[in-house]
Amino acid sequence: MATIYLWRAVYAGKSDPNVAGYTLGGMVSYYLLVTIVDALTGVTEDDWQIAGDIKDGNINQFLLKPIDYMAYRLCLFFSGRLIYVVVAFLPVFLFILVQRQYFVPPASWAVFPIFCLSLVLTALLQFFMSYTMAMLAFWVLEVSTFIFILFAFEYVAGGHLFPIDILPKGVAQALQFTPFPYQLFFPVSIYLGRIQGGELWQGMFVQLGWVAFFFFFARWVWSRGIRKYTAVGG
Repeated sequence: MATIYLWRAVYAGKSDPNVAGYTLGGMVSYYLLVTIVDALTGVTEDDWQIAGDIKDGNINQFLLKPIDYMAYRLCLFFSGRLIYVVVAFLPVFLFILVQRQYFVPPASWAVFPIFCLSLVLTALLQFFMSYTMAMLAFWVLEVSTFIFILFAFEYVAGGHLFPIDILPKGVAQALQFTPFPYQLFFPVSIYLGRIQGGELWQGMFVQLGWVAFFFFFARWVWSRGIRKYTAVGG
């Protein structure tokens, strides 16, 4: 809500009703979609829990049983998202209801399935990036600094704080070569119709590529960490 009121103040002081192609209604719609997408795909405490499992030796049981730890954590992540959505449904619904004049349907129902697919890829990308960051617990005792640094990059470069396409064109284009826009900004832009045609399909392939990269990178970091890992006791 504070962000929306801030943008209302920005638009109130401008003679031009547009900011980088966003009207006030479009900007509020963007933040409403950010709230929804973040509720559906955001990582909460998974990275902290994974790092804790490594430091406390809780992964021992997974090394002794035919259970894949990444698959186990991925199941916990999606089940956690489901529970979070159920719990957060009412407050999010009331928030959208208050701002209902700005909430818009998809720019095109034809691309709505692509938006849903991008949501799944967004959730996977956020999970694999957080999982990889948590693997640092194999080498360092405290990973909180690294997690907060990653969160800061995600918050700014991912589109939480503002739409990244309001940045200078060169900066916005450079960010497209990083995984951060595909954690939030990209699916929201699909829904709002700001990414279409060839740019849409190119973005989908890039997003899928980042998901695949961090999946295999997470596997590689795990394999390296396990070689170093030692545990004492039963």
